[in-house]
This record gives sequence, structure tokens and C-alpha cells, in this order.
Amino acid sequence: MGTAWPFFTLEALGVYFPPALIWAVVALGPYLLLRWGLARAGFYRLVWHRPLFDAALYIILFGMIVFLLPALREVLR
Repeated sequence: MGTAWPFFTLEALGVYFPPALIWAVVALGPYLLLRWGLARAGFYRLVWHRPLFDAALYIILFGMIVFLLPALREVLR
């Protein structure tokens, strides 16, 4: 049967990378794009603590990616 593709361990030059690291890198793209869009729209004027908001935004996006991986696997199958 094999390992489910979202949960495989990537290996490069003898170094193993855990799946959570791969998901974190994947979450970085939408995070940077959303952060740029919010800054351009002037949304950060309404935010009390920008670094805290940015950290929460990244954690939410990371959680969404991890949560949606099984559904994405079914769609791509």
C-alpha cells in the first residue's frame, strides 16, 4: 500500500526533513502573499500588535494546510 504522500519524509543529500517542515514551507507562500495584501489595503492600521497578528495568521494558515491535506489527496487521486 505505501505511505500517504502528505506524510512522507523528504530526504536530500542524506538529511531527512520531517513532513511538518515541508508543510511549514508550503504555508509560507500564502502567508507572505496575504501579509503583503493586508499591508497594501491598510489593514494593519486596525491591528494593535502587528507581530502577534502575523504569527497568528501564519499558524492559522499552517493549520489549514495540515487539515486540508487529506481532502487534497482525495481530489488529486
